[in-house]
Amino acid sequence: MTLQSTLDTSLLPQWDLSDLYAAKDCPELETDFDRLEKLAQEFVGNYKGKLATLAPEEILNSVTEYEIMEEIIGRIISYSGLLHAGDVINAKISKFYQSCHERITQVSTRLLFYTLEINRIEEAQINGWLEQSKSLARYRPWFDTIRQYLPHQLDDSLEELLLEKSVAGRAAWIRLFDETMADLKFNYTNPATGELESIGTEQALDYLSDADSDNRKAAADCLSTTFNDNIRLFTHITNTLAKDKEIEDRWRKFDNPGSSRHLSNRLEKEVVEALVGAVKSAYPRLSHRYYRMKANWLGKDKLDWWDRNAPLPDSDDKIHQWPDAVKTVLEAYEEFSPEMAKIGSRFFDNDWIDAPTRAGKSPGAFAHPTVPGVHPYLLLNYLGKTRDVMTLAHELGHGVHQILAGPQGPLLSDTPLTLAETASVFGEMLTFRSILAGEKDSKKRQIMIAGKVEDMLNTVVRQIAFYDFETQVHEARKVSELSAEDLGNIWMSVQKESLGDAIRLDDSYRSFWCYIPHFIHSPFYVYAYAFGDCLVNSLYATYQGQPEGFQEKYFDMLSAGGSLRHKELLQPFGLDAGNPEFWATGLNMISELIDELE
Repeated sequence: MTLQSTLDTSLLPQWDLSDLYAAKDCPELETDFDRLEKLAQEFVGNYKGKLATLAPEEILNSVTEYEIMEEIIGRIISYSGLLHAGDVINAKISKFYQSCHERITQVSTRLLFYTLEINRIEEAQINGWLEQSKSLARYRPWFDTIRQYLPHQLDDSLEELLLEKSVAGRAAWIRLFDETMADLKFNYTNPATGELESIGTEQALDYLSDADSDNRKAAADCLSTTFNDNIRLFTHITNTLAKDKEIEDRWRKFDNPGSSRHLSNRLEKEVVEALVGAVKSAYPRLSHRYYRMKANWLGKDKLDWWDRNAPLPDSDDKIHQWPDAVKTVLEAYEEFSPEMAKIGSRFFDNDWIDAPTRAGKSPGAFAHPTVPGVHPYLLLNYLGKTRDVMTLAHELGHGVHQILAGPQGPLLSDTPLTLAETASVFGEMLTFRSILAGEKDSKKRQIMIAGKVEDMLNTVVRQIAFYDFETQVHEARKVSELSAEDLGNIWMSVQKESLGDAIRLDDSYRSFWCYIPHFIHSPFYVYAYAFGDCLVNSLYATYQGQPEGFQEKYFDMLSAGGSLRHKELLQPFGLDAGNPEFWATGLNMISELIDELE
């Protein structure tokens, strides 16, 4: 028997961005623009062409001044970006968003000399500065991050040209994708009434996990139809951005399409290859095996692709009201660490979360760190499903991480994507384990474990398949433009390989590559999810085996922000991502849960 209710949307919070700026036309925003432009002008006059002649104290002053400007830039960009995400199709907001980016890009172009000039200074001189000034030595990780781009740095004029043109190039195509996706309407034929309903992306995708198979099929049909109606535009955007990346990668002498992402993640290529290889070799014992079991549970020989996220028979499909979801997540955080729950509570005690779905709002969910001087904001599209509760736990984990890392400052608080996913996935794991521990009914426990397995497969297997898709697309784009059919062929190939023969894929699924925002916003981001999930599984196994002192080490890891690399961060836990056993431990936890179900 299932429990059903209606989500009380009046309980859902909406964010208040006034901690950044009160309004688009508030005097504080224009004052910050004026201050930024004045500081940038003085900075250029004081330091351009002179860095190599400066003493350590003078370099420290330059870093401090640069950090102040980065804080102002981050505040303006965060405000305009969050405002835009809340209503992507609002013309006035879009104009404001674009204007802010153009003004910031003009300033950033003038400041670009700073990091380029640092990279032309001999390593020995930089080390000398850092050794002579303890205060400056704190910024060594930032200098190291800059220096790693030295082999890929172009002439100053080319670097300035690329940055200045970005607002009319890559950024413009991303904006076109976002506004198009937010404005899409799907003609959903309600199977119960036969009536035609116009729904948005989030609701259409949500129907794919509906308990009623007819509703799932109707959602699949309307999604496929609308995606196909717009496939020419999405194909053009994908081709343009892939070619843009290929040209820049070639000029910068990156050896493969993913290299720039690995560099920004401060991750060795060999570690990524080990992760991808381990996951792909585990497909048969993970996704293939699980979906065969699920097909059997649903009384089918195979699952149609729109049944992949179908709830299991006897699943509890009640709607989780917002206060209940908040209580569930915070109690799970509290069990692990009262301090973690205390930090998490700040997001609910203040208006730092935007939870309701609405027309024009950016789909999906994210946590935006803004700047250390303010606080993060969370965007959700909360519909009350169990997965939405887990999404809340995930994004809140990001938020806690960002607050802990904030004291590192604008230049050192930013965490590589791979490690940024650690706190979010760990938050999910804490919430799942807490709920599971409180459930005594064996049937409900089985359904909960199955749900967690599906989440893990979506985080690990699906994301590595996405990475495989991107790799093949970008390699193929080096040769020629790709048609929608070409992209569909690559998509279907990687999906078939990752999902196995228990999932029936037909042509209606060929266009579903087009709505994945990470392909557009952050090429090759996706493996960070798999990295984070496997890392968390290994961390949680360590926590279970040696809970004493774990929470302190975990907080130290989060508080480090971007000041340490993954090897240094994992060393206190006795973990090494370069060791094949590391990935085996993470994947074995998923396999063992499937064993338990079996």
